[in-house]
Amino acid sequence: MALKNTINLNNITQQELNCVKEIASNHVTMSKKLEQYSNQVQDPQFKQLLKQSSKDAETTAMNLTNSL
Repeated sequence: MALKNTINLNNITQQELNCVKEIASNHVTMSKKLEQYSNQVQDPQFKQLLKQSSKDAETTAMNLTNSL
């Protein structure tokens, strides 16, 4: 499941901001790995699941980044 919208991060501490940045970065990495995995599997349903998960991770990363 992806974070579908940006969120209000106006009143967060520097430590919380750093955590959100790290989470967004981790989602970018996750998206890339899931895309690579999807290119390696043969089963069409599993391939589609991995591709959708990759897109969801990318969407979450973008929305977190846009919220900053």
